[in-house]
Amino acid sequence: MNVLSELQALLGPDGCLAGPSLEGLAQRSDASATGRDLPIALLRPCSVTEVSAALEICHRHRQPLVPQGGMTGLAGGANCRAGDMAISLARFRGVEEVDTVSGVMVVRAGTVLETAQKTAEDAGFLLPIDLGARGSCQIGGNIATNAGGQRVIRYGTVRDNLLGLEAVLANGTVLSHLSRVQKDNTGYDLRHLLAGSEGTLGVVTRAVLRLRPLPQDLETAICALQDYSAVLALMSLARSQVTLSAFEVMWADYFELCGGMRLFTEIPPYAVLIETEGGGLEALLERALEEGIIFDALVAQSRADARRFWDVREAALPEAHVDDIVNFDVSLPITVADDYVQACRTAVSKAMPSTRSFFFGHIGDGNLHIMVQVPGCADADVHAVDQITYDLIRDMGGVISAEHGIGTLKRDWLGHSRSQGELAAMRAIKAALDPAGILNPGKVL
Repeated sequence: MNVLSELQALLGPDGCLAGPSLEGLAQRSDASATGRDLPIALLRPCSVTEVSAALEICHRHRQPLVPQGGMTGLAGGANCRAGDMAISLARFRGVEEVDTVSGVMVVRAGTVLETAQKTAEDAGFLLPIDLGARGSCQIGGNIATNAGGQRVIRYGTVRDNLLGLEAVLANGTVLSHLSRVQKDNTGYDLRHLLAGSEGTLGVVTRAVLRLRPLPQDLETAICALQDYSAVLALMSLARSQVTLSAFEVMWADYFELCGGMRLFTEIPPYAVLIETEGGGLEALLERALEEGIIFDALVAQSRADARRFWDVREAALPEAHVDDIVNFDVSLPITVADDYVQACRTAVSKAMPSTRSFFFGHIGDGNLHIMVQVPGCADADVHAVDQITYDLIRDMGGVISAEHGIGTLKRDWLGHSRSQGELAAMRAIKAALDPAGILNPGKVL
């Protein structure tokens, strides 16, 4: 039997889609819109046993296989090449358990993040992993990319909330270490190795995620500031007075694009969305006003108000739609983020006057997002913008990816953030765990 016949026999007609049944499925590209090829088959196993058997078949036939989650990434990490198959765990979904004593939940990889969040909340807990794509991204993809999001300043990345992990290696071997303890010093940490590996080392199947108490007295405000020094002053003051759960900065260009005029009649040079737990926000803002750190602020009086503020930050309003956008997701030392923004905006505009740039980010943890409108998105123009953006990141001591991974779109720039020795070590790990190179080939390395 050939590889497709074996997989169809294993998974059945609903578990192995090929030919016309693939048309209309959103498997061609992730959110970067750079994918061009449909997979020759989409595997949809509904158990760990089926995942293991499917990978064993692909490994034996040397069939390249691309793990796909909610397709919300921006680095091309879930895109297929001609001749690749894809595997989705959307049918292997659901929260298996919420352990209210230990404060953990056991979740299947195909579970949509928002579903897991709601299940935790119903049990009286917070699942602190949160990002704008919560309604479609999946837990397996969150782990595979070590997703960040808005509340990293308070709770860390996915890796920081991951206690146990189960994954299947390229040859079908199941690695299951669904630990529920915070202290586990039993040798190499394969959990952290697989988190952030972008499906190149194994396919995540289950996870044990740490839960936190539901935040009390959650308060949200959006503030207007005159300059970046005031942004840094507000963040320092907030860290000394309140418990920060989010500190989101929007430069004027992005704030205006995404609906800032709905909040302030005049667009401020900098807008900060601040979220706190445990009270104290209004006292903080009063002091910031007295000290001239901020010159205006709106405090949410309801959940609906808070959602209005977040809709601007998450570009959820109609005016935020712009065609021909190239997205960047980088990290920088907080103190130089504005220097980077000014240098990047100037350099891109000088090289290509027809472009427009928009800047925002989770500045509380140093993560900056950049949207550059490149009319036509010609490959040469996109490459030129990449060159400017990543060269400046290297020169200012940053890293080229904060939370979306490397995929294919950042692969050629990885040397800007990693040494040759580190890259050699990564290749050695890849060769050891996937000697045939079938898992997500061409990604990261």
